[in-house]
Amino acid sequence: MTETPASVENLSPPARDSEEGSGLGTNLQIIAVGLGALAAALAQTLIIPVLPELTGDLHTSVGNAQWLLTSTLLVAAVSVPVLGRLADMFGRRLVLLLSLGGLAVGSVIDALTSNFTVMLIGRAVAGVSAAAIPLGISLLAVVLPAQRRGSATALVSAMLGIGSALGLPLAGLIGDNADYHILYWIGAGGAVISGALIFALVSEPPAARERRIDWAGITLLTVGLVCLILGISQGSSWGWSSFRIIGLFVVAVVSLVALAKVESRVTNPLIDMSALKRPPIALTNIASMFVGFALFASFTGTTSYVQAPEATGYGFGSSVLTAGLCLLPSGLLMLLLAPVAAKVIASWGPARVLALGGVVIAAGLVFRMVFVDSLWQVVVGSSIIGAGTGVGYAALPALINTHTPSSQLAAANGINALSRSLGSSLASAVGGAILSAITLHLGPAELPSLSGYRVLFAICAAAALTAAAIGLVVSRQPATDTTVQAAGVPQQG
Repeated sequence: MTETPASVENLSPPARDSEEGSGLGTNLQIIAVGLGALAAALAQTLIIPVLPELTGDLHTSVGNAQWLLTSTLLVAAVSVPVLGRLADMFGRRLVLLLSLGGLAVGSVIDALTSNFTVMLIGRAVAGVSAAAIPLGISLLAVVLPAQRRGSATALVSAMLGIGSALGLPLAGLIGDNADYHILYWIGAGGAVISGALIFALVSEPPAARERRIDWAGITLLTVGLVCLILGISQGSSWGWSSFRIIGLFVVAVVSLVALAKVESRVTNPLIDMSALKRPPIALTNIASMFVGFALFASFTGTTSYVQAPEATGYGFGSSVLTAGLCLLPSGLLMLLLAPVAAKVIASWGPARVLALGGVVIAAGLVFRMVFVDSLWQVVVGSSIIGAGTGVGYAALPALINTHTPSSQLAAANGINALSRSLGSSLASAVGGAILSAITLHLGPAELPSLSGYRVLFAICAAAALTAAAIGLVVSRQPATDTTVQAAGVPQQG
């Protein structure tokens, strides 16, 4: 038996009976946090279908309009790990409310303007809401009764995929029939309602006593992540061999190496390098990258795929709305499978469930490679991928919680969420490069070929199977009594 450290013991929630675990108050807490997570996820994807309209309305170029996405991505990359660590020090509910407040303020700014610069600022401010999902997971992992933590973690974690799958058809519907500014009001409303419910219903668990902010770590992490994400997102536009891209990657590597050295020496680091290097945590974060990679590339390979002209031999010439609706069953399956995944995790352990999710994702991608004749086949393949992703997304935070002390849950979940985002960014870059390289000519136009999509799906399937293999490896790693207590899941092994 592992002795529970005093700092962790002080952060552990009081024991609650099973009746309270199934009560209305507990359900409302989960709904409040889940709504905030959904609003944050929607904010990442809602404007993608309306970018062409934004280009005209804001009187800017296509390249500039893309910065409305890139700015959010950059702020999210930095805010997720930083706010996670601050939450452990100053209060998880407090920092979650600040994160949702950023979404509300940024969305209102965007809803009230048609000026590109002002809208860019609003999108950047809203980027801090990306931390809402890992913050919500870490908060519920402490305040909920043990028997409800698994299902709550699965639901909140799945919101990242659910938001992406629901956001595209919603944005397509509104973009085709109404003013796109309504999309920003949806984000603001979701953030305000969720924030009010969290403030009223969710208690603030005790925070760590040590509250010294690691400014050196924040600075190095910010420089490293901004340069890394910017290099990945702009590589195809600026040229992968250009001086700017190479320079960004060099600065990113230098900054992150320096970060690792600095963090190993300070007393209250932004990132606990010793914890990050532990095999279960390190492997789980790597698996998160592969799952994020596979899901994002699947989304890209569905929306653009079905909108391609029928003359390509694979496309269906569909509208943006139809393309989004093809992903709707995927999002619904993620939502419906969250409680199921939690029950399976309780029986098998999260690592084995991660392996199962990776195999299901790969099966869906293979289905997409083989069956290409009908639109319903695209929907079925995407739904299989969504089911596997929902299971995988439920297992990842459960693994993190299983191998992390209560006092570090927010920071650890933040790093894990960042890993998923890095995987999605890599998928965007790799997918774009593949679909741009393997093309066909349709009159004067050059479009991705079916072979290009198949290569992309094959790479994603390999990524999913790698995540599954990692899950099997982690399943052999035992969890300590302390971390099992925090996670509410069985030990591995």
